[in-house]
Amino acid sequence: MTTTTLAVLVPLLPFLGAAAGLLLGRTSPGFVRPLAVLPPLASLVLAVTVAVRQGGGQAIDAHTELTPTGSVPVELALHIDGFAALVAVLVGVVATCVQIYSTGYLRDDPRYPSYAALVSLFTSAMLLVVYSGDLMVLLVGWEIMGICSYFLVGHYWETPEARAASLKAFLVTKLGDVPFLIGLFALATDAGSFRITSVLGTVASGGLHHPTLVALLLLAGVAGKSALFPLHTWLPDAMAGPTPVSALIHAATMVAAGIYFVARLLPVFQASSAAMVVLAVMAGVTMAGSGLAALAQDDIKRVLAYSTIGQLGYMAGALAVGDRGAAVFHLLAHGAFKALLFLAAGVVIHASGTNSLAVMSRMKGLRNRVPDAYWTMTVALLALAAIPPFSGFFSKEAVLGAAEHVATGHTEHAPGAAGWIVLITGMVTAVLTAAYATRLWLLAFHGQGTEAPDHGRQPVTMTAVLWVLAVPSLAFGLTYGPLPDWFDGRDLTPVLTTSVLGTGLALVGVVITYGAWRHTTAMALRVPLGAVAAHPDADAGLVEAEAIASHEPAFGDVAYVPDPADPGRLLLGPLHRHAAVGFHLDAVYHALFVRPVQAGAQLVRFLDREVVDTYVRGAGALPRWLGAAVRRAQTGNVQTYVSALLAGTVVLVVAAVLVATGA
Repeated sequence: MTTTTLAVLVPLLPFLGAAAGLLLGRTSPGFVRPLAVLPPLASLVLAVTVAVRQGGGQAIDAHTELTPTGSVPVELALHIDGFAALVAVLVGVVATCVQIYSTGYLRDDPRYPSYAALVSLFTSAMLLVVYSGDLMVLLVGWEIMGICSYFLVGHYWETPEARAASLKAFLVTKLGDVPFLIGLFALATDAGSFRITSVLGTVASGGLHHPTLVALLLLAGVAGKSALFPLHTWLPDAMAGPTPVSALIHAATMVAAGIYFVARLLPVFQASSAAMVVLAVMAGVTMAGSGLAALAQDDIKRVLAYSTIGQLGYMAGALAVGDRGAAVFHLLAHGAFKALLFLAAGVVIHASGTNSLAVMSRMKGLRNRVPDAYWTMTVALLALAAIPPFSGFFSKEAVLGAAEHVATGHTEHAPGAAGWIVLITGMVTAVLTAAYATRLWLLAFHGQGTEAPDHGRQPVTMTAVLWVLAVPSLAFGLTYGPLPDWFDGRDLTPVLTTSVLGTGLALVGVVITYGAWRHTTAMALRVPLGAVAAHPDADAGLVEAEAIASHEPAFGDVAYVPDPADPGRLLLGPLHRHAAVGFHLDAVYHALFVRPVQAGAQLVRFLDREVVDTYVRGAGALPRWLGAAVRRAQTGNVQTYVSALLAGTVVLVVAAVLVATGA
């Protein structure tokens, strides 16, 4: 079988699995789980085969005209180069792990058949984006992922949080997709084709007429899909969906699509220095802002969500300094350890019965209840914090090294300003990342108080995939040597300067956070049971802590309640309140966009009801009144009719006499 045929089957098999799952989900429930697991597993095997055959060499290209358009043709095209082949393998690995994990996590969910089918469709759409050589076909996969995210985030549609989160995710990403579509049309108009190779050829020959405008339009869509500032606000709220969905979205689909798109069309963005600086600013604000926000979150999944935003900022920063090799390297490494983080968090949530870190910090021995999640999550958090020799260290240092090369003028792939922005904010984010990773680990697994609840052993399908993903989280970074052959041939070896600085700053973040945690533990308050919610610094997590306080050892009428200033609160100080709500960006958007739209809708409703309807009602009222008057005159009494006739005759005679007399 040819490589092209195998590549076509890679996105096709999950699509067929999704269709079969939807058709057979109700009539043949026994087929649901095999149809959920086997197609992505087969797709993974084929993706690995395609990657081996491609081998980082010449790109595989194949195309056929999809339909005659009369102008710019739309083609069913494949363009598989080295990093496309590797990203497809990542998607296959994560999707297969998520489907296996979900068989245990959602084993009692009545809507599991539709969930599994949507996950398969999601996987198929991302693989279509990865392998597509035509921008219009890529857009099809891009939009299918958007609608799949809407349904999957809103899986628990009975809850208002899930409904609001799914709608928000859909609207915010669509907000970016409108300029994105315009940018694609402008790009194809200049190139005369939607083929990616033709577009890149046009850029190389200087045929792109408005590079800055096109790049900025495309960046709007990328910001929405990949949750970059300022369109990142949907991603933390998307945690209302099932935890395996979060792993899929954050690790291998949806948010990875925007970064992948920029990497594939990087010369388009490099044609405009202004666009590269804008991308660098977006990356810098995304990195630093998400790091601060993650340090203030109580929900374990929201911490990981802001973590994803920050790591996407690193990838965007690598692209802003013109190094797609470093960007994709971090995309691959991040995909492994972030999928592991979310799936391990699902085990922890399942065991503790809560998402709240404040409540978990009141549970003693949680790590003994979930040893698999504890050890694998420790590996993933070390990779996230970029501690050597874990994978995140090598991929993050590749980004910082690329930024340092641009900032110091050793390369001209991007403006020097972009290099400095990415380098400085990347270093600051290294401290913040290590800090919130350490805080999560300490609060989740080193709590003090009552014994953690014992729900028995977790399903093997949930724990086995954790160890599978722990392997690349630990060892994938060591592949930095041969990886350049799969990208642009650029060296990904860690740079001494940024390695020392980055690792040193990460260790500083770990030590400071640990010290703050020890301080807050030592300064734990002894307050009456009812005083927690009344405390001026109390938050929702502490109110939950009060709810379980009655199960803890009490000292008379006093329970042991931790100081509300957890490590994050202590480190951030007065900034904590603002960071906890994402620096009020949702409130700003509500004031700037939602309220004006609501006011406009109310004005339209007023005009429709009070003005338009008034005229409509008036137009109908006059004939109705005339009809009523005529109806009252029609009594059916002959004497009345004769009397009226005589009276009318008299009136006419009198009128005629008066007229004649006057004449």
